[in-house]
Amino acid sequence: MFKTIATLLRGRTEDAVENIAAATAQPLLRQQIRESGQAVALSRRAVATAMAAHKQEDERYERLVAQLADLETRAIAAMEKEDGDMAREAAEAIAHLENEKTSSQKARDRYTAEIARLKRDVRDAQNRLRDLERGHRLAHATNHTQRLATTPTSTATCLRDAEQTLERLQSRQRNLDLTRDAEAEIAQSDEPADIIRRMAEKGHGEAISSSADKVLERLKAAKPKPAKSK
Repeated sequence: MFKTIATLLRGRTEDAVENIAAATAQPLLRQQIRESGQAVALSRRAVATAMAAHKQEDERYERLVAQLADLETRAIAAMEKEDGDMAREAAEAIAHLENEKTSSQKARDRYTAEIARLKRDVRDAQNRLRDLERGHRLAHATNHTQRLATTPTSTATCLRDAEQTLERLQSRQRNLDLTRDAEAEIAQSDEPADIIRRMAEKGHGEAISSSADKVLERLKAAKPKPAKSK
């Protein structure tokens, strides 16, 4: 008898935990989606910051190239005039700038690789966030319709509750499968606007923007033909 009561108590406790988890699933998912959206926004800002730093490094590299070219020209002029001191000073400056140029190029390469990685991560995160939002809307609609469909009869209600519990269990298992499938497809996903642009660039469909060739063709077509001499 005692064993039966203990088993019954454990069953009721587990049922209560399951009911609490089911009741809080929707609010919990909403909050997790909000936090995920904030994390994606922070990631986008990180990409923008890295791109700005990359741009600044590009500008620094171009300044170094220009300074090197100027100093080399002046050093040659100093040697032609046999101004050894100035030529030596220019050579030392050139060596320093060449080291700076090498360091700047390495920094540019690192920025390029890191920005590409960050962009992939942000794109994947955005796709996963959209999947979550769609799943949440569907789950909310399903939950609402299930509540509306509940009958007032006690027996039918009990059966429906049991069926809904089974559906939730199956839905969670199905959600795990769908999540794995979605993660496998994320790498192949991309923004529709980017896909349209790339397809237009390859000649699939109408062009999005004008080009020099098309302008020339239009101008040639509009050019008046010379009158034939009699």
